[in-house]
This record gives sequence, C-alpha cells and structure tokens, in this order.
Amino acid sequence: MTVNHDRLALLNALLRRDLSSFIARAFATVDPGSPFLHNWHIDAIACQLDRVARGEITRLIITMPPRSLKSIAASVAFPAWLLGQNPRMRILAVSYAEGLSEKLALDCMKVLEAPWYRACFPTVQVAKGRGARSDFETTKGGGRFSTSVNGSLTGRGGDIILIDDPHKPEDAGSEVKRVAVLDWYRSTLLSRLNDPQTSPIVLIQQRVHEEDLAGVLLEQGGWFHLDLPAIAEYSAKIDLGLRGSQLRREGDLLHPDRLPRDLLDRRRDELGSYVFAAQYQQSPAPLGGGIVKWDWFRTYDRAPDRQGGDRIVQSWDTATTAEEASDYSVCTTWQVRGQSAWLLNIYRAKLEFPELRRQVEGEARRWKANLILIERAGSGIQLIQDLQRRTGFNVKGIVPKLDKATRLLAVTPVIEGGRVAIPKEGSWLAEFRREISLFPKGRNDDQVDSLSQFLGWFTQPEPTVLVGRY
Repeated sequence: MTVNHDRLALLNALLRRDLSSFIARAFATVDPGSPFLHNWHIDAIACQLDRVARGEITRLIITMPPRSLKSIAASVAFPAWLLGQNPRMRILAVSYAEGLSEKLALDCMKVLEAPWYRACFPTVQVAKGRGARSDFETTKGGGRFSTSVNGSLTGRGGDIILIDDPHKPEDAGSEVKRVAVLDWYRSTLLSRLNDPQTSPIVLIQQRVHEEDLAGVLLEQGGWFHLDLPAIAEYSAKIDLGLRGSQLRREGDLLHPDRLPRDLLDRRRDELGSYVFAAQYQQSPAPLGGGIVKWDWFRTYDRAPDRQGGDRIVQSWDTATTAEEASDYSVCTTWQVRGQSAWLLNIYRAKLEFPELRRQVEGEARRWKANLILIERAGSGIQLIQDLQRRTGFNVKGIVPKLDKATRLLAVTPVIEGGRVAIPKEGSWLAEFRREISLFPKGRNDDQVDSLSQFLGWFTQPEPTVLVGRY
C-alpha cells in the first residue's frame, strides 16, 4: 500500500513538473480510444510552453502540420497544467471557429474533472454555476475563457492569450478574410491582455499563406519561433528541455508514425505543392513563386483527334466595357476527354457588349462548343439571358463563391496532377504564361479567371454536357 502511494506521489510530482508527461496523460483522458504515440516534437513544444509559463519568453509562435497533436498540447493540456500551477490565472483561448473553440474548452474541462488531475492538483476546483460549454472559472477566480476570431471579448481579459489556428485553411486565398483576422488581432485581442508588458501570447498554427497571422508577426519581429515542418528542409538542433536536444537533419520526417512519407506524398498530390508547402512545410511561398508553376502543365504538339465522347467546353470571363482601363474579355476553349483536358485556344479582347455577344456566338460556332460557361456577374448576366433566349447553345451561368486566388488554389492539384495540357506553340501562349506565372501579383487576371472557372466545372463529379446546336 505504501509502495503504491509512493508511486502515485512520484507520478503526481512528475506531472506537476514535466509538461510533456502531462500532455501524454491528458491525451489519454481526451481520446481514450487512441494510442498516444510519443515523439520528440511533443517535448519540443512542451519545452517552449514551459518557458512561457516561467516568464522566460512572452511571445511564442509554433508552426507545425495538422494532425500533430498541437491542439491537445497547447489548447487542452497546457491551460489545464497552468491552472494547476496557479488556479488564479485567467487564460483566454482563441480559435478560428466557435465550434472548434467550444470543443477544445470541453476537452480541457474533461482533464480538470478527471480523478488523476484532481489528485495531482487538489486546489483546482471549478466554481459551481460558473462552468459553461466554452468557459469555466475556478473557485480561486482563474479559468479558461474561449472565443473565436472576430468573436466578442467585451469585459474579458487574460493573463495569457493562446491562439490556436486563427485562420480557416479554406480561407487562405482570401485577402479580405486574412486581413480581418489581422485587424481583429490588433484592434481587439491585444487590448485584452491584463498586463500589456508581461502577459504572454502563444500562437500555434499550421501556415496557410505568406501573409497569415504568423507570417505578419514574424516579419515584425520580437517573437520566438519554433518551426516544425513535416519534412526538415535544413539541419537544426531543437531544444527539448529536460530531455536534451534533437538534431533534425535535412529530409528527416517530423513524426514518421503519424505522418509517414507515403501519407505526405499523397497529401502533396491531393493538395498541390502550393498548399502542401504552406500547411505541411510551414513555407507558404515555395520555390518558383506564384500559385501555379508553369512546368505543372503537360504540353502537346497536336491536340488529339475529336472522338465521339469528347466535349468542347468554352469558359468566358467577360468585362463590362471596352474602355482602355477595363479588363479584357477572355474565352478559353477546351477539349475534354474523361479526366483530361486540352487547352485548344484563348481568345482575348476588349469588347463592348454587342460585339462581345457576337464574339461568343462566333467562337462557339468556330469550335463547335458543346457547353459555354459564363460567370453570372456584371455583363455576364445579360449575356447569358440573351444567348439562352436567342440561340440553341448550352449556356451555364457560374456564380463565383470565393475570391480569385482561393478559386485557383482549389484547382491547382488538377494542373499539378497532369490532367491539363497546353500546346507547345501558340500566338497567345506567351501572354497566358506571363499572367499565370505572376498571379496574384500581376496586373491582369482575366485568363486566370477563365482557367479557374473551367477547372472548377471540370472537377465537379461527372460534369454533364448536352450536345447543342452550333
């Protein structure tokens, strides 16, 4: 009996002193059906979070891939461990979505209510009537309080702020949404620190864009950065605290048991190099620049002869006026066969509406188009109505749901996967290459819009085209 009591005392002493061991114990409570696969990167995260707890650093950024236990470590175990050290501490936790913030809060509450935690930290008790789904307060006046990005923080303050994935990955390409996160951080969240001089901020996230919150804060300086890419791109010695250090050599995997090389290869194929470089390599601007690399396109000398099952699809991005300052109207013409598409031609000009309508009809007849895609916005709305009323063409209006960069990001795996071919020669090829390579930094984006509109349709399950009159 005395032996068991002594072992329990030693275990509790270890959990109070060693955050890495505490994270492993918390994992078993939050996800009891899954094995905990310990890896050195958990020790590295715990080492830097412990430095924050001891006041050695007040600004910490940790960047790492998804599915690497970052939320368990930083948003569940760490707050519970901090409250064990000081039940009066007020912890403000932030994530990109209310549902995620609530889940992380509930997981943290599970840890606080576990018998082993109560035995380890007997002074921590949740105040009756002060526990909610996303907030709870201790009898000592501390607690963990949650919000989502752009959520209300009226009357709330924190002795420490924990930010876990402030950006929704699918919003990465939206400048408007990225800027909204940055503005909320600066105008609202920073003012919630109880002590602006000494209260720490911890940001842990997967990178999603070169101008995401981590990127902007690292650029401004003053932050300690623990960078943990899925595949090491250079050699580095990483501090593990009580457990010494870890030497990562170029090419070493972060956690082979959870993210083996074959899985990473599949993720690269599924996401495309641009997104993979951001989310898994924490390097949102891969070598070669731009969202699309030119060498991702397959090339052809001569388009395949048209077969019975092939379809000719035209994608129009239309401008409103033909004034010099306005955009071009662009039509990309595609031959579609199964899961492959060949870019046959690009028509690009500045046109007033009557000429634009005549040109749409002319291009459709010239290439014997089976389907015409037109963005249902601006001049495109009237154009769709006129064509459907006056001609027998199959016209489909496309309503853009996301911004330009996000739409292109969503279809880059199709290009990189070798399903899109372009001719080796063409009078329009040089300008197309220039626009693709510079996007989103270039002056024009009309050809990009036409491309992403077509590929958005092309990637839908079994796109149907009826044979229309030419």
